[in-house]
Amino acid sequence: MTERQENILIMLAAKDRVDVTALAQKLGVSQVTIRKDLDYLDEMGFIKREHGYAILGSLEDTGRRMAINYEIKRKIAKIAAQTVEEGETILIESGSCCTLLAEELANHKRVKIITNSAFLANHIRNAPYADLILLGGEYQARSQVMVGDMTGKWANIFISDKFFVGAAGFTEEFGFTGQDHLRTQTARRIARQAKEVYVLTDSDKFLHSGSEGLLKPSQVTAVFTDDRIPPAKECFLQKRNVLVHKVSSTKNDLAA
Repeated sequence: MTERQENILIMLAAKDRVDVTALAQKLGVSQVTIRKDLDYLDEMGFIKREHGYAILGSLEDTGRRMAINYEIKRKIAKIAAQTVEEGETILIESGSCCTLLAEELANHKRVKIITNSAFLANHIRNAPYADLILLGGEYQARSQVMVGDMTGKWANIFISDKFFVGAAGFTEEFGFTGQDHLRTQTARRIARQAKEVYVLTDSDKFLHSGSEGLLKPSQVTAVFTDDRIPPAKECFLQKRNVLVHKVSSTKNDLAA
């Protein structure tokens, strides 16, 4: 993705709906160039097109969630990618940070990616190093992810070096939490197949509780987040031997 396309996402995250003329003026390029950028972002699942406008999808869309706090999530994905070595087999669950991690890896490292996310698989399908296995299972159209017993059984045949997963929230009682029962249940089963488990999430999730326990701190090797994580939550994790990697939350001002 180009810097200009990233800037389009920043503007959309602030306003949800922006017309082509405004984007062209703000970014100093022609409307033809903007339309080509929007075609790419639409194809990759980030946005949706209306006549003369670019809009974000529904709240459930992974593409919409990627657009919100995109810069921070991209930074999180980049530092998480540094933990992965050439030739490794890794499991990646659905989610915005996880999809950006898969994109980073599939464009720069020869690794085997196993995922239950159809959205993720489609997102990186044209990347040069996209060696990809998509787990089967019950398809959730809303989140474009495979869930259920069949997904867990397919995951059982693989031995993975690392599992990367997102979270909907965090509490000291339950640890990292999920929001959808089947997705959370499936992620817990997939986590059993990995030697190490890494949570990727922006700090906003530490302000929410979620609805179901996903992973206890004792099951997590490290967390990749940003520097707005509440200090008490960071301290709680560190006392339980969870490494906390933080990126800067500073963003540019194009959303204004």
